[in-house]
Amino acid sequence: MLAEISGGLTKIQTQYFGRGPTQTKSYLLNDTVVCILQGGFTRVERTLIDEQRPEAVHDIRRAFQKAIEERFTDVVETASGRRVIAYMSQVHVDPDLAVEFFMLEPSADGSDVLGQHVHTPDE
Repeated sequence: MLAEISGGLTKIQTQYFGRGPTQTKSYLLNDTVVCILQGGFTRVERTLIDEQRPEAVHDIRRAFQKAIEERFTDVVETASGRRVIAYMSQVHVDPDLAVEFFMLEPSADGSDVLGQHVHTPDE
């Protein structure tokens, strides 16, 4: 599942930016999927960063992530078999990293994907 998520997110970024991350790692903990994408800034973005304009890169990436949010969440929902109820994205310029955060809908039986019980205040 995590390999499918990493590959899917890499493919989308490569398709839309013309260049994708050099390494992608995905992690699952309870109802949370976190993907860390290393490398992948375009020449234009790297130029802006080198010219002390990282805020422009942040703005471009935020706008891009909002525009393709559904494609990203579809990758995670298909791979996990669960609905994504929240998605957040952030980039960091030095080192060159992006973090994609997905909160999954809680399991129907009150346990997470790893089979651990989720405590609720009513218990």
